Parts: sequence; C-alpha cells; structure tokens
Amino acid sequence: MAFALKASPASPSSSAASRHSAGRRSAVTVAASRRLLVVRAAIHPAVPMGRLLLRAPRKRALTLTVAQTLSRVKEQGKTALIPYITAGDPDLATTAEALRLLDSLGADVIELGMPSPDPSADGPVIKASAQRALAAGATTDAVMAMLKEVTPDLSCPVVLFSYFDPIVRRGTASFAATAKDAGVKGLIIRDLPYDKIHAFRIETIKNSLELILLTTPATTAERMREITKASQGFVYLVSVVGVTGARATVNPHVKDLLKEIRKVSDKAVAVRFGISTPEHVSQIVEWGADGVIIGSAMVKHNHQHKG
Repeated sequence: MAFALKASPASPSSSAASRHSAGRRSAVTVAASRRLLVVRAAIHPAVPMGRLLLRAPRKRALTLTVAQTLSRVKEQGKTALIPYITAGDPDLATTAEALRLLDSLGADVIELGMPSPDPSADGPVIKASAQRALAAGATTDAVMAMLKEVTPDLSCPVVLFSYFDPIVRRGTASFAATAKDAGVKGLIIRDLPYDKIHAFRIETIKNSLELILLTTPATTAERMREITKASQGFVYLVSVVGVTGARATVNPHVKDLLKEIRKVSDKAVAVRFGISTPEHVSQIVEWGADGVIIGSAMVKHNHQHKG
C-alpha cells in the first residue's frame, strides 16, 4: 500500500486527534527549519538571517547525484549542509513533512536514519529517536513506501544511514533494489565490514546508488586511503571515536585528518559526530570540510519542540 499523508474521513474524535497530530508535525518541522537556518547562517555568515527566513521555497529541479551535488556546492564556493533525521520519529507523516521542508529551506543532501533496535554506534539521543520510531511502526517497508511518495517532490538527494545486519537479513540485492525504487540516491552503512564492501558495492552500482564510506580517527593511514578511493558521493569523516552525540568542542584532530584525506583524494569530505553549535560548524568549515552533517543536535532539537 502506498504511503499517504491525506487521511480518510474521520469521526469527530479522530478528527481532533488528527488536528493534534498535525499540530505536532508542524511544531517538529518548524523546529527543524529553525535549526537548519541557524546552521546555514554559520556556514554562510554573510547572508542575513532575515533573508534566509523570507526566501521563497526552492524550485523543484532534476535531482543530482550526491557527488554532483557536492561538486556543485563546492564550485559555488560554499559548504554543503547535510541534516540528519530519524525516519519515523515521531511518525512517518512528520518525517515526510520534514523532508519536504528541509529540502525547500536549502538542505544540500538529507541523511535519513533507518531506525534500528540495536544502534550500537549511536548515542542516547538517536537511540531514543530510533525507539520512538520503531514503537510508531517505522518498518523498512513503511519507510521505503513513504520515501517513494516524497522523493519525487525533492530537489536534493536523500541518503539512507543504516546498520548492516538489517540489510543482510532482508538480502543485500533486495534492499538495494527497494532503495532505488524509493528514490534513494546513496547509502551509508555505519558498520559495513571492510571485507564486505566490494560485494555490497556490486549491488549498489546495479541500482545506481552511491555507497558512501566512513573513515574515523582510528582508521589506519593505509585503510583510509583505500576507503577514500572506494567511497562514492563523498567521504564521510567521523570526527571522534565512539558514539554519536553533541560534544563541547570539535576534535582538533579533524583538521589533520582533512589534510591527510586531501593528500590522496580530491573527493568531497563531510564531517559528522559532535557538531552541535554554529561555532562547531564555523570551525569545521575553516578547516576545509566540504560538508557538515548535523545529527544528534537536530534530532534533539526536533524532539524538544514537538509541541
């Protein structure tokens, strides 16, 4: 069954519940937009906040690949903004609305987290978000059905962030084909074993999906070069060893890691983990990152302002 945002005729009591649900969705998406605008101002401080708030929604355009999007942003002398939200938190209708709004407000790429019952690399904020989504019925099939309806409306690419085990259980070929059918442009697999990259990449290539690979401060220099060479879309630089979550400061080692990646590749590099303030964003931009990914801070902000 296709995912639909329009509800069928309802009784007075269900109508009241629908109004409450719609109000909650509006609160969440407004919170998301405010967070996005604050971060956007940090990336491009020369642009007045008022101008950002009042600008018209971005016109629908042919969706580029992730790599093409990052290249275009770089050619414009800008840094890509990649917000992360969890699919199905607090429900899939809210996620659909948030995707459209984030796109219209200028997100360059949207990273959509597939809720996992065992998010081993995630901190408490995203773990709680995943639990809420799963409790609300955010199955893989339901998320893909929602995306199939929403992605045709978007001008920015959507990439899925997932753990590998749910993909293996479903079947790598089946998952990749379903993601393509849903309009997904790329995949980020947090715990993809290095020795599984080649086989899984065959399936992603068959389905025109960009497999975005991660490197961390603990990755050896030789492995980092191999990952950088194999990564598609962009190189995903994890700023710290450990789980997701806001930090007081950005790991200063990120500056050196960016330099090391630049020595072996001219691919775009986006940084995530621990980025929670405009000051963090400004620091990472100054160090030369091509993109910043806002995860836990975005998820936490949306949950706190859900109404």
